Amino acid sequence: MDFFAFLKPIEIAVAWIMVQFHSALAAMGMRSESGWTWALSIVGLVIVIRILLIPLFVKQIKASRGLQLIQPEMKKIQAKYKGKTDQASRQAMTQETMALYKRTGTNPFASCLPILLQSPIFFALFRVLNYGIRREEGIGALTPELAKQAGESTLFGARLTDTFLGSDALNVKILTVILIILMSASTFTTQKQLMTKNMPAAALDNPFAQQQKILLYVLPLIFAVSGVNFPIGVLLYWLTTNVWSMGQQLFVIRRMPAPGSAAEKALEERRARKGKSILGFGGSATATEAEQAEEAPVQPRGQRVQPKRKDRQRKGKSTRPAAPASPSTPAGPASSNASSDPAADRADGKPAAGTAGTAPRSGKPKRPSTGKPTGR
Repeated sequence: MDFFAFLKPIEIAVAWIMVQFHSALAAMGMRSESGWTWALSIVGLVIVIRILLIPLFVKQIKASRGLQLIQPEMKKIQAKYKGKTDQASRQAMTQETMALYKRTGTNPFASCLPILLQSPIFFALFRVLNYGIRREEGIGALTPELAKQAGESTLFGARLTDTFLGSDALNVKILTVILIILMSASTFTTQKQLMTKNMPAAALDNPFAQQQKILLYVLPLIFAVSGVNFPIGVLLYWLTTNVWSMGQQLFVIRRMPAPGSAAEKALEERRARKGKSILGFGGSATATEAEQAEEAPVQPRGQRVQPKRKDRQRKGKSTRPAAPASPSTPAGPASSNASSDPAADRADGKPAAGTAGTAPRSGKPKRPSTGKPTGR
């Protein structure tokens, strides 16, 4: 399938959105032939596209955080196969890496989806400006009359279809250079704040972070070199997209920072100053409660005191007080009244001498004998 044939429906959609915003701005009182009206139509196109890409942006955020969180495990896999260049080891490393992605539900390509999906729109806008407007051919809702009007409109004296290399006018070169610088600076700022504020310290020392650092400086250079070939309208679209991305990224960093990042610490400090709940790994306590908990003295917790059990008396010693002597029996030594035959004493229902009041070994008192024969 021809690539330009694939872009045709996208070109029609881009032209339709631009015409709708142009009509709305003209109805609000702006001059239809003004370059500002057509420039703001391109800004409106960016807003519509970025709103449609918000679900993919959320997936991009989750994918980026997922890649950050699995970096320790990725390091273990890389250390395991470090120095092994044979085919079997490389295949095993790839299989373990893919298994890690599958187990954690991480897709390393999900972070590139918004950029990849915007590329066809970018090229479609390029063709609308370069062919539909510059050649006054029109496309879709952009009629040849509207295309001619857009082609003749100027922004600071430069037409939206002018390029840096295709024009000798000084105002065109100045405007394109300013747009390229702003575009490169916004790209650099967006990537910089992502790396310095929304990445944990542990995730900054890994191959993924090294790639991000390289892109931090390479992408602005690529934009600067390639920007001299693009029309002013495309540069305006690109700049607006970067500004949107920077604001969206700043909102995410401020409200939904990555765990363990500097942005998360800043968020907790802001919530603590306002007395709101601290968002952390443990944190449903308010800041006031957290301060009170810190100021309260910590009392050492002793071991649980076990109840002391009374030591059992030695065999032969009574654990209960001796029974009072019978009034009919004169007081005297215990040996004079005690029977020398323990069996006889037990038959009479009296305890044997030397064992009076002694607790049985089982800890339960024996039932005294009634003196009656048991029949055995």
